[in-house]
Amino acid sequence: MISDEDRERVRQATDFLALVSETVELKQRGSDFWGCCPFHHEKSPSFHVNPSTGLWKCFGCGAGGDLFDYVMKRESLDFPDAIRYLADRANIELQEDARPGQRGPKKNRLIECLTEAESFYSTMLMRGKGEGPASGRRYFAGRGFGSDVCRRWHLGYAPGYGSLVRHLRSKGFSVQEIQAADLAVDRNGRAADRFYDRVMFPIHDEQGRTIAFGGRVMTDAKPKYLNTKETTVFHKGKHLFAFDRAKEGIAARGVAIVSEGYTDVIALHEAGYTNAVAALGTSFSLDHVRTLSRFAKKIICMFDGDAAGQKAAERAIQFIDKTEADLRCVVLPDGQDPMEFLQTHQPADLQPILDAARPLMDFVLEKRLAGYDLSSPGRRVAALDDLATLLAPLKHSVLLDGYATQLADALKVDPEETKRVIRSKPVPTQAAGERGGSGSYQGAGRDGDRRAWSGQGRQPRQGTWQQGVRRQGARQAAPEPDPAAGYYDEAPTDYLPEEAYGEPQASPAAGPSPAPAQPAAYTALSADERRQLSVERELLAMMAADPDALRAHADRIATFSWSDQRHESMAWAMLATPEGTTPAGAVAAASAVEPDAPRILASGQLVYQQGMTAEQKVDFLLDTVDLYSTRRKIREIRSRLRAGESSVPGEEATRLFSEATELQRHANELSSYISANGNA
Repeated sequence: MISDEDRERVRQATDFLALVSETVELKQRGSDFWGCCPFHHEKSPSFHVNPSTGLWKCFGCGAGGDLFDYVMKRESLDFPDAIRYLADRANIELQEDARPGQRGPKKNRLIECLTEAESFYSTMLMRGKGEGPASGRRYFAGRGFGSDVCRRWHLGYAPGYGSLVRHLRSKGFSVQEIQAADLAVDRNGRAADRFYDRVMFPIHDEQGRTIAFGGRVMTDAKPKYLNTKETTVFHKGKHLFAFDRAKEGIAARGVAIVSEGYTDVIALHEAGYTNAVAALGTSFSLDHVRTLSRFAKKIICMFDGDAAGQKAAERAIQFIDKTEADLRCVVLPDGQDPMEFLQTHQPADLQPILDAARPLMDFVLEKRLAGYDLSSPGRRVAALDDLATLLAPLKHSVLLDGYATQLADALKVDPEETKRVIRSKPVPTQAAGERGGSGSYQGAGRDGDRRAWSGQGRQPRQGTWQQGVRRQGARQAAPEPDPAAGYYDEAPTDYLPEEAYGEPQASPAAGPSPAPAQPAAYTALSADERRQLSVERELLAMMAADPDALRAHADRIATFSWSDQRHESMAWAMLATPEGTTPAGAVAAASAVEPDAPRILASGQLVYQQGMTAEQKVDFLLDTVDLYSTRRKIREIRSRLRAGESSVPGEEATRLFSEATELQRHANELSSYISANGNA
């Protein structure tokens, strides 16, 4: 319980005008100050601060109150935590921290103890005798950190062997205080230094007070880094390395750079990038995002290019809709970290790379998609099932529509089905890294074998070729099938890649076997995608039956954008056979590049239908594949244009728009031609 007296002590100790000025540019008008509201977007200042009363009011959004209301809104805190936040800033010990019966040293004593430890470590590095301190100096020198840098950053060396404990005890700190600051551990009833034979990086809070340390070995020993554990004054998921130094640079630029290591941040600052910070032995958390968002309009995550960096970027996705800051990501060339890059380049060389930082979601999806084989519809749907888990934290966000469409465009699947799959995935019960952990999942876990797809698709249409279809050319007594209308509305059931199937259907205990179930994976494909797959199969079957009839159309076929890359490989294998090749020879050529070729080629039905000449069938199939292929190209261009200026320069966007317009004209002509001939 925080007393009224403590609350007023905190109020009196806080410079409200300075507090607001951290994130709002205020201009004085008479005795009052005005600026643009930090809680909503506006161009004309309507945010008013009266320093004499300690009150604020935004006449745009209506928010207002005293300094506690301001901190509650800015930091997303409740009232007691807002008081604690301001008390920490003012170095005030609240009575609730020292109530009767409470164990543990006061916070200010821990900070004093940690500050003295920082001084000790720094002195040992700069003046210490022997191989240990000398190796520490060599370590920093090898990274380009001379004595001036070490002094500016209060870098140090921990010799161990109880030397720190003895020093702190000589300064009047109790063993309880030293252990509460996590500077010592109990070993057989004696306090021993927690850090030994490590170079030391002091960690400060926003006010610049020492609250923790990170220690790194100078050999290959494990663990490489040893960080202070959670204490009364230090919380890994909340604090950021060098934030006390970086907040002015962040506010001035409106940009924060988040790196992964202490030495990276120091190198960035020394190179002039004074808006850089790093997380402290934990994932980038929501608290980190909120802290940076007070000052930054853009947060650039400069993660390493390895698997760990990719995972860090993926975890940060869940914060996209929880901040007004623009989250972006960049990976330095050749897998370098910032320190390595700055050792081999001029500082100015980094700025264009930062300027070209990709939107976080674009970066993550591109990296993940690069690891998938998207050559077949089944594999694209499998990728959707996996990537949906990545987007699950955004399932209730207003941003879901845009990101689901972006993913659907990349995978060439149906956007609505993409959203359904994303919403079906479990989400963490708490934001990953918000408390320094990875979070746990609620609801049932993933099956891992995509069984959730089973039974989700529509049932196959039976007898399609005999139902209400029109014939090619003049009407006859018996109507001929129209593959472009009706049949191609459904996915083929007689050929699908194995990975596209859902859970196999069990045979009943008695009675005939059931009809093959519609492969569940195809529910994610768009109608055009399903139709194109079917007509591609028919074209391949026709090619196998009479390769010479299609050989003359090779130039046109070369322009097609195939839905399944295996289909394209089979087509060119058959077209590459010499003239006069028999159907069996064409099948053998296709089988040489695709083991499933016999099953695919055997599934064609149009080749066996009556009522069309062979030439009419070829023309019909080429026109229909061309139509769906053209529509596919148009969708791909629209997808690129939807990505915006960050990925498509202005001249390229104009060229793509013109190309899409020409393709649409071609698609309209094809559709009209097919329709006029009774096939659409």
